[in-house]
Amino acid sequence: MTLTGRLDARWGRAYFAVQAVAGTGWWLGVAVQPGIRRLTLGDLPAGVVAAFDVPLFVIASALAALGIRFAAETATAWTVLVAAGMALYATATTLAGWGAVLMIAAAVASTGALLLVRLGRMPSEWLLIGPFAVREAAPASARRHLLRTAAQIFVFWGVCLVVIPWVIAITEDRWGLRLPHPPGAALAGGTLLVAASALGLWAAVTMAGRGDGTPLPIATARRLVVTGPYRLVRNPMAVAGISQGVAVGLLSGSWLVVVYALCGSLVWNDLIRPWEEKDLLRRFGASYEAYRRRVSCWIPRRPRRRASGPAREPLVY
Repeated sequence: MTLTGRLDARWGRAYFAVQAVAGTGWWLGVAVQPGIRRLTLGDLPAGVVAAFDVPLFVIASALAALGIRFAAETATAWTVLVAAGMALYATATTLAGWGAVLMIAAAVASTGALLLVRLGRMPSEWLLIGPFAVREAAPASARRHLLRTAAQIFVFWGVCLVVIPWVIAITEDRWGLRLPHPPGAALAGGTLLVAASALGLWAAVTMAGRGDGTPLPIATARRLVVTGPYRLVRNPMAVAGISQGVAVGLLSGSWLVVVYALCGSLVWNDLIRPWEEKDLLRRFGASYEAYRRRVSCWIPRRPRRRASGPAREPLVY
């Protein structure tokens, strides 16, 4: 079971408790350390900000930890509003970049905690609706599937590995968050990018050519593929994409891009993968269950021996 599958309302309340303590500690730090105030508030008047933030962020978070839902909604709404305001302020002035990053992180976490408090679980199925819903690919020639896969790669890599990292890196510079570039990071990033891209292309071609579909859920393969890189790990496209994101971060010297890629791995593993595996189990039954037992999700290992007897669903080796 993934981490998300074990979360419930208690975890949401626990997060709000941590947020209340962290907010109290931060305001104490602002009061006694000019450096903390400068890095997180810039030239904003601390007294005015505190007059709103202490009751709406700190106290509301503490009340949310006690199970008061209205307080959880108040704390979350205020955190999202402050995160947007801090992002605009840091962009306009180049000040308080660390405050903007911290508040954005708090806004995301508060939203997740609110969902846990209100629903008792994380509604990951909300990510797989509309154009992102899982749909089996329509029957087509291998050439057509390859062309659709190429288009998907062009869009996905262009947006996730070029546009978004570029925006993050520019924001990182504008907000004054750039850290020293470790020696050898660019070389490591370039090497990783080449290797990860090769893995991604290998997996994509294998899926399109042998699975009668594409790698993305919007036109998922009609047949279970366990050949090529799928003999080594169950999700080589995800491994490749996350590694590519980390590589781009190393190449650009952006620690925020690396964080973005690692956060993407958590989202995919905890929110998307469970639904993808449920769909594969529904469509391929015992064949997929046997494959899941043999092959690791993330780290290659020596595959376990396949149970004897005929497969009850179509396999592609």
